[in-house]
Amino acid sequence: MSYLFIVETNITDPSWVNEYLLKVTPLVSRFGGKYLTRSSAIELLEGTEKPQFSLVAQFPSKEDALGFYNSEEYKPFKQARQSGSASKFLLVPVENATA
Repeated sequence: MSYLFIVETNITDPSWVNEYLLKVTPLVSRFGGKYLTRSSAIELLEGTEKPQFSLVAQFPSKEDALGFYNSEEYKPFKQARQSGSASKFLLVPVENATA
């Protein structure tokens, strides 16, 4: 079963963003992941707070997703993101829903 990272981010210090985008994108690919979207063009339909940025990345399995998230290679970028933003980082299984 594939898994999605769904991330909502509000940047508080943009100094980490350029290197993060440059280095993390190929790292996601190495762990079998692919971005479905990365955008700031977000329309808030419900709720009270619209994030500055949102992304959805798909991984072939939970193990691949967690392998990326917990990897030593990602660790410094994760720390930079956590220090320079307020984020929600969700791991969600792709399940087939039938009506």
